[in-house]
Amino acid sequence: MIHKHDNATQTRWDRGEFKVQLLLQGDTKPMGFCDGTDADRAELRSIAEAEGSTFKVDVKVLKTGREIWTLLSDADAGEEFVDD
Repeated sequence: MIHKHDNATQTRWDRGEFKVQLLLQGDTKPMGFCDGTDADRAELRSIAEAEGSTFKVDVKVLKTGREIWTLLSDADAGEEFVDD
């Protein structure tokens, strides 16, 4: 499940309750948080399709094992999930 960014979800991220932070390319404020499940990926895909967009994500794995997924624009080529 994708959880939109607000003070409560930011606190949960800070406490390590979420595995993935979602960012939009060029923005430093998180879009939201999730656990990185296949259901989360499917939800992101459906959001992109509803907006008439393609789905590209740059995945950065942190030392803690948590991840930052940066959602890329249509202009950026690449695989759906790109690991650093």
